[in-house]
Amino acid sequence: MTADAATAAVVTDIAVGGMTCAACVRRVERKLGKLEGVAAEVNLATGRARVSHPAAVTAHELTAAVEAAGYTAELVAPPTEETPARGEDPAEAAAGEERERLVITAALSLPVLVLSMAPALQFDNWQWLCFALAAPVAAWGAWPFHRRALSGLRHAAATMDTLVSLGVVASFCWSAYALFLGGAGEPGMRMPFSLVPSSSGGVAHVYLEATVGVPLFVLAGRFLEGRARRGTGAALRSLARLAAKEVTVRRQGSDVLLPIERLRVADVFVVRPGERVATDGVVAEGSSAVDLSLVTGESEPVEVGPEATVTGGSVNVGGLILVRATAVGADTQLARITKLVTDAQAGKARAQRLADTVAGVFVPVVLALAATTLGFWLGADADPQAAITAAVAVLVVACPCALGLATPTALMAATGRGAALGVLVSGPQALEGLQHVDTVVLDKTGTLTSGRMSVGRVTGVPGGLDADEALRLAGAVEQGSEHPLGRAITAHARRVTGGGPLSDVSAFHAAAGHGVHGTVEGRAVDVLAPDGADLPASLRTARERADASARTAVLVRVDGTAAALIEVADLVRPGSYRAVDRLRRLGVRPVLATGDRAAVARAVAEDLGIAEVHTRCTPEDKAELVRRLRSEGRCVAVVGDGVNDAAALAGADLGIAMGTGTDAAIGAADVTLVRSDIEALADAVRLARHTLGTIRVNLVWAFGYNAVTMPLAMVGLLNPMVAAVAMSLSSVLVVANSLRLRTWRPSPARQPRAGSAARGVR
Repeated sequence: MTADAATAAVVTDIAVGGMTCAACVRRVERKLGKLEGVAAEVNLATGRARVSHPAAVTAHELTAAVEAAGYTAELVAPPTEETPARGEDPAEAAAGEERERLVITAALSLPVLVLSMAPALQFDNWQWLCFALAAPVAAWGAWPFHRRALSGLRHAAATMDTLVSLGVVASFCWSAYALFLGGAGEPGMRMPFSLVPSSSGGVAHVYLEATVGVPLFVLAGRFLEGRARRGTGAALRSLARLAAKEVTVRRQGSDVLLPIERLRVADVFVVRPGERVATDGVVAEGSSAVDLSLVTGESEPVEVGPEATVTGGSVNVGGLILVRATAVGADTQLARITKLVTDAQAGKARAQRLADTVAGVFVPVVLALAATTLGFWLGADADPQAAITAAVAVLVVACPCALGLATPTALMAATGRGAALGVLVSGPQALEGLQHVDTVVLDKTGTLTSGRMSVGRVTGVPGGLDADEALRLAGAVEQGSEHPLGRAITAHARRVTGGGPLSDVSAFHAAAGHGVHGTVEGRAVDVLAPDGADLPASLRTARERADASARTAVLVRVDGTAAALIEVADLVRPGSYRAVDRLRRLGVRPVLATGDRAAVARAVAEDLGIAEVHTRCTPEDKAELVRRLRSEGRCVAVVGDGVNDAAALAGADLGIAMGTGTDAAIGAADVTLVRSDIEALADAVRLARHTLGTIRVNLVWAFGYNAVTMPLAMVGLLNPMVAAVAMSLSSVLVVANSLRLRTWRPSPARQPRAGSAARGVR
């Protein structure tokens, strides 16, 4: 192995088991960071570590380091491998075990809680029944906390489990001492209950309600938290369900059912009505409509016919079609979307790094505070019962879990929701960048416009040949042309005539820069530019209108007589009007930068209401424009879809690529808009702002909760059982707040004026 090969950066994903709080995250990161050249980011919400390491450091060394920290470690198969799920989901199996432990713990704990909190129900020797019920809860019910606490102790580390375990052990041991040696075991003993613990009462007081309440409420909280956390990852599971398991391949006239792994590029497969398209491809035969809503967020089914592209995972809602596969496995759009979402959820935002840093020292500080509280109360000649109560409350009420979950759960929910809306972000940094964008540089062709020439209007000559008949003849001649204008005229002529075949053309001739000539049905037909032509009044008016709106005017002559004028344009996408309007209302300034001519660009800009326009831009010009805007203090995003946009995308604060664009543009971008319209950009900005707002609320709650409850526990104003409830609820509330992002919806947009602009020259 060469030196370069040994030091090359490799990224490995590891599933880490046993992490329960942000202190665990810091512990795993520090352990991996001790290996030479290794940098790790551990995500509590996903339970995964993304490790960047030299090739010389093996995967076995990485998993061994995680296991040495006291956690389980398993390599995550890269997305290029076919790893079909087999058997039960480990996460679901673990959830089943948690549910069983919670139910049994609750059955044992509820009688203890009722008797301890209702003095009127306390009968003779009730305390011994409670002790018998509490013992298995303290041992078996709380065993997961004890096990992880002991594991941490062996590795000289403390986590949230250490605090819970100490709280359960301290309250149970004190209760046992009071029952056997302190007089609390006498028949007829009665014990009042108060939410605020008493500072008197001697040793004849048991804390069995805390013994069972702490593990019960923490187990319940973690069970609910786990369900919520699995909910934030629902997007990935939804994407995984879109992948086909089997495909019907047509070979030599017969249909063969095969596992999806055996499908190859260029294979032709059958998609029946109601079935999912197995992989990306082009329609080889038939026509139908496909529903892309689950893949790209497109709300309306898209009509497809021969040579139309279809996306794997979309649903055929029309007739039977045959599709020729163009990509399989990790090369499909669905696989790329899944990888982008997975990568986005693996990263960390700046706020999360701060929270993890705080949580890394949180548990040792809490242990020191609990010991200080116990020592202070005993040193002040307080009753031992009150001293232990305060110390146990300090241990139990502390919650670094909320700190660790505040950011990643929100990011997971947001990236999943973004994917459902057709917005793919590369990571937390992209979401943070979207929040601050105040200027967006927009490309024209393929971004604001469809990128395909379309016929806008056909004007005939009064008393002459019918306009539709002239269009039909022109479309027939243009069948032999490869020019975008010619293809647009032919396609429009087919639609006007009902989709049937056009007449054959003979004596076809194309003159570069001038037009085409041919004979159709015995008539000489010319399709050419009208410059300098002597035109009838109606066609002159049509040409002036086309010039004013920067459309391309095409003249049709039949047997040497001007018969019609066709206006051809690269039409603005309908969503572009709404997108630019919404961006302005969000405080984002749109700037148009295009390589097209000035008249065309200004027509589009005027139509959309964009004030700043830059035309005839080379790739270097676009990159320089971005540098200038950034030097003015602006936070700049660039939206593009072509190779010529890649430099500007890479140089911006945030690069945004259209999903229909080139791989170069998508590779240089931080955000990809899978939907074909740019309106998804406004959705992305609003989602980013909403997400960062949710994270701020989560962090304020997480820090504020600990800042308020810790002092209350230290001065003896919190019952340990109440502290356990508060601690569990803090994590559940944080995750529940993040889950609201899963149902976030873009606000309805105003309907700005519609229009169209022509954008092309021949």
